[in-house]
Amino acid sequence: MVTELTLLHTSPAHVPVFDALRDARHAGAALRHLVVPELLDRARELGPEAVRAEVSGVLAGVRGPVLVTCSTVGAVAESLAPALGVPVLRVDRPMAAEAVRTGPRIVVLATVESTLAPTGELIAEEAAGRAVSVRTQVVEGAWERFEAGDTDGYLRAVADAADAVSDADVIVLAQASMAGAAALARTGVPVLSSPGPGLAAALLGGRTG
Repeated sequence: MVTELTLLHTSPAHVPVFDALRDARHAGAALRHLVVPELLDRARELGPEAVRAEVSGVLAGVRGPVLVTCSTVGAVAESLAPALGVPVLRVDRPMAAEAVRTGPRIVVLATVESTLAPTGELIAEEAAGRAVSVRTQVVEGAWERFEAGDTDGYLRAVADAADAVSDADVIVLAQASMAGAAALARTGVPVLSSPGPGLAAALLGGRTG
């Protein structure tokens, strides 16, 4: 069991979310937060590979495991683990594994388009050759609400999009910022979010189930 974990965020909004999860489910764990919004800005503009050197620089010198809470840069960060010499887990990997176990018809909702490709690739990786059908959708206008500080409006927009999904076995909320929408959605389709299972897996040493 990991007792100290470094979290790399691209929004300060994630810090209280993960602290609350720690307090509720993992008492005694120490979380160290690194917040670098510029990583997401550059990755959205130029692609995730464009921030490889920056991510490496931010994590250089970190001792102990790392959880990356940004889905857009998560794959790049994970790939740096051998060079960094520490375990690196992207927060959405346990969620993707659970989605594949839940059923083959997977709908991915995101609020920034740059998240769609990395999430789709992650689900394909976790499927490990099993046949899955992945449909993706950007919740239009939601990210602007998030950036404006309208968290309630942001989560409501995501929940409404989830409720409108049909012909799916499971709905994946691709970004950690979307997690609160799962409790608001009224659909009978399972709605998965990443912070809870991601933090649990990282504190268990990176196991996803």
